[in-house]
Amino acid sequence: MPLQIPPSLIIDGTLYTLLLFSVITWTIIVFKAWQFSRNSRDNARYLEAFWDAPNLEAAEILPPSLARGPKANIAQRGFAWLADLKQTGGAALKYRGEPEALLEQALRIQTQQELRTMENGLTMLASIGSTAPFVGLFGTVLGIMNALQDISKSGSASLDVVAGPIGDALIATAIGIAVAVPAVLAYNYFVKRAKQHRVGLENFADGFLHIAFNSDAHARK
Repeated sequence: MPLQIPPSLIIDGTLYTLLLFSVITWTIIVFKAWQFSRNSRDNARYLEAFWDAPNLEAAEILPPSLARGPKANIAQRGFAWLADLKQTGGAALKYRGEPEALLEQALRIQTQQELRTMENGLTMLASIGSTAPFVGLFGTVLGIMNALQDISKSGSASLDVVAGPIGDALIATAIGIAVAVPAVLAYNYFVKRAKQHRVGLENFADGFLHIAFNSDAHARK
């Protein structure tokens, strides 16, 4: 005899799933808000210290309290590349080509890594925002079916008998929408913030590349 799962158990499972979605959504929202705020603060402090430095050598040895954040990581990647180039004399195969183009590639790779870090979790928000209403609707359909079966067994179809079970079933749809709305709004907001950070990181990488290959930077080789 095939195993039959009680409809009430499936409905409860649907509601617990939506509860889990809600917990995940708000956890991501709180973490991403903190992450973007911290990155903005660290980027602003490092950017000011970097451009106030008299030369690239001074910018490279900024104190750790200032050298934090995505832009600092991009700069450290550039410093490491330049130091490795100086140490090896460009003899390695990875340095075959125009140094400026190779450094640009290294900075671009680090920029992409920083962007991926900032965008982590956004796919989950998008997924929850798009699926939560359907999960809630699934629970509503099962709830209505279960309610109709109970009503048919009771032999009464009066409004006071029907309204309670049907109303309880519709709660799942409401919960699904309530879970989806914050997820969608947060996703759109953080995607916009990520795009703004992308522009800032790319502009900083371009500025670093320009400074690294001006006359002062060549003097350090």
